[in-house]
Amino acid sequence: MKNLQTSKNINNPGLRTLPPGVERYFVKGGGLSVIQVAADDQIEIINDEGKQICEIIVFNFKGKSDLSILNLKENANGEFSKKTIYKDEKITKLFKKKNLILDQAKSSIIFDQDCLMGERVVLKSKDNCLVMIAAPGDAMNVHNQNPPTDLTVFLNKAKYEENEEQFILPDPLDDPIIEQLVKRRTAETYSVKAGEYIQIIDPGGRQCSDFLAFDTHKLNEGIESFIDDKTTRTFMGSAYPGPGLFSKFYDSNHEAMIEVVRDTVGRHDTFNLACTSKYYEDMGYMGHINCTDNFNKGLEKYDINSRKSWSAINLFFNTAISANNVASFDEPWSRPGDYILFRALKDLTCVSSACPCDIDPANGWNPTDIFVRTYPKEKKYTKAIAFRMKTDSEPKLTQETGFHKKTSELTRNFIEYRGFWLASNFTNSGTIKEYIACRESAIVTDLSPLRKFEVLGPDAENLMQYTLTRDVKKLSIGDVVYSAMCYENGTMLDDGTVFKLGQDNFRWIGGDEYSGEWLKEQAKKKNYKVWVKSSTDQIHNIAIQGPNSRKILEKFIWTGPKQASINELQWFKFSIARIETDTGIPIIVSRTGYTGELGYEIWCHPKDACAVWDKVWEAGREFNITPLGLEALDMVRIEAGLIFYGYEFNDQTDPFEAGISFTVPLKTKEDDFIGKEELIKRKASPQKKLVGLELIGHEPAKHGDSVHYGKAQIGVITSGMLSPKLGKNIALCRIDVKYSNINTEIEVGKLDGHQKRIVAKVVSFPFYDPMKSRVKA
Repeated sequence: MKNLQTSKNINNPGLRTLPPGVERYFVKGGGLSVIQVAADDQIEIINDEGKQICEIIVFNFKGKSDLSILNLKENANGEFSKKTIYKDEKITKLFKKKNLILDQAKSSIIFDQDCLMGERVVLKSKDNCLVMIAAPGDAMNVHNQNPPTDLTVFLNKAKYEENEEQFILPDPLDDPIIEQLVKRRTAETYSVKAGEYIQIIDPGGRQCSDFLAFDTHKLNEGIESFIDDKTTRTFMGSAYPGPGLFSKFYDSNHEAMIEVVRDTVGRHDTFNLACTSKYYEDMGYMGHINCTDNFNKGLEKYDINSRKSWSAINLFFNTAISANNVASFDEPWSRPGDYILFRALKDLTCVSSACPCDIDPANGWNPTDIFVRTYPKEKKYTKAIAFRMKTDSEPKLTQETGFHKKTSELTRNFIEYRGFWLASNFTNSGTIKEYIACRESAIVTDLSPLRKFEVLGPDAENLMQYTLTRDVKKLSIGDVVYSAMCYENGTMLDDGTVFKLGQDNFRWIGGDEYSGEWLKEQAKKKNYKVWVKSSTDQIHNIAIQGPNSRKILEKFIWTGPKQASINELQWFKFSIARIETDTGIPIIVSRTGYTGELGYEIWCHPKDACAVWDKVWEAGREFNITPLGLEALDMVRIEAGLIFYGYEFNDQTDPFEAGISFTVPLKTKEDDFIGKEELIKRKASPQKKLVGLELIGHEPAKHGDSVHYGKAQIGVITSGMLSPKLGKNIALCRIDVKYSNINTEIEVGKLDGHQKRIVAKVVSFPFYDPMKSRVKA
């Protein structure tokens, strides 16, 4: 019998554990990073996506430029790095503090313009130095395919102390007022003024920190007023607030105490008490140190009465309540260096703990430290959560799209969508008006979070043909095609569109950032000579949709003689274009959309986004153009029978089950592609099918509602809505093929799925314009 491996063999990619003495840094495309290096350290620089030069400047301990420390030769004047530093307040402060002489600094360029994906260079340091590593690049013209892309840097330290625990303390957001280490199994108090910020950091990862905040003015009057979890949940409509519109914690008097500005974890608890002596005693651990006693001890100086328990905000505590009403908890989601950032809305007296629990998974079985920083109110920080492409990816804070300046003038109702803030609806229109405008006149909507990847090189077509279900070899330059992207078992990784810009030039536009990583992985496996370069940050896009969309765009879109004009542009085609004249803002305009209406999308660089928006708005004023948010977009796409990740499909759904069988031309695409053999089997033996439903009454079906034939559950609602235009209660449903015939009567389950049933029948979809005469008009 084989020896069973222990729990130490369990993978924990979320902890981003590196070998002892190894540090990882990232250099963003078009940016730079500064790294402190010691004698005999090795620097490994990886060109993640290829076709990206790297500029290096080295400063010795005297602050003078000295490339010889890394055995590099001078071949540039550091122009890009110098220009970038002067724009970066944080790095500029660092250079002044260390008295670094930048003006005469020389640089060395490594990697050439055509280096391959994954190419790497290793450098060894002769002495202590400060190394500046840049990934030069200018804003990309959307007509081109040369975005500046990221570099990954590993610093292998020659001398280091080997520790069993990680302690990653991110750089301060600004000059802090307070820096307070909360040692494991203890608690610390601190005060903040209204408007100041509180950053609570988990340096070791998987460590809880209970938090209390008292109204200082009331405390001075002998009144103990602090954050109330139940009031907060009631007003915010969620288990705990997060960055965005519903971000505040309240006291029992309904007064806002703090708001959440940033959260890189996204999992906390407001239901449980801070740990108490009774909890440990009931488990058989008498006299165990606990957060409640630590709080009582720390709050004595404020004449706050001791309690047997405190109803705290349990930051990073990973709890859940199951469908069977069972409460549970597990190891925290927080990684080393994760944090939450609050803004005080009153003068507050606070206490934070580093929870001492070591008898269960609450702190990953190993209590560690917590670190607190506070910052002045004068500094403003963007609202953000952390987006990670993969579990072990570095977090990216929520970004504003290039159009955000314009959309934020029209609404405050933004939600986080795949790493960006997008409007849910707009203040002076509202969801229904936005929906009607799309169907009757014209709308403009921001879809910039779509992920864009430039795929170019001699094997670009081979890569796209192998990774997509559509027959890419049938595309002409200027064509766009919608396709599924599948795993080897035939289930869907992503869906999206591919633009053919040239014989060996493609642009993949999908919903999931991992699709670009997947393309790179497959290129490596097939040994293709191809580059896959992320251009999401270089191309943002808006959709102009509705019966009057063509009339709006023809007012200001300029196209050259070789390109189709707006009036000539056919469905699923694109044109290289400009705004107004042949020297205007470069754009690409495609006849694509996600509404089931005549429509177009404009693709531009983020720096040009506001000017593009203004031009669309001005031209659309005649037609009462309306901004459209995600709520109305969801309505029009359901009517049009268009699918959405996490609803109609996921990585357990194949394209047939997702209702897009037309994207898998098994009879005509002779070339092999990923998932082909499994898709042949799945098509021959279907189990589920996406169908339309019409329900009686005025109560809409919701995503996740069960669908029944008698007692048996035979399907699940993927999306549902009340259609104002059709005057019907409609839904999309993934159903057992036995019950998928048109006019089959079934029931949609509400409450527990059985106590309330809504009668429905299977109908064909798209519900709206099933012949697609409007979108093809």
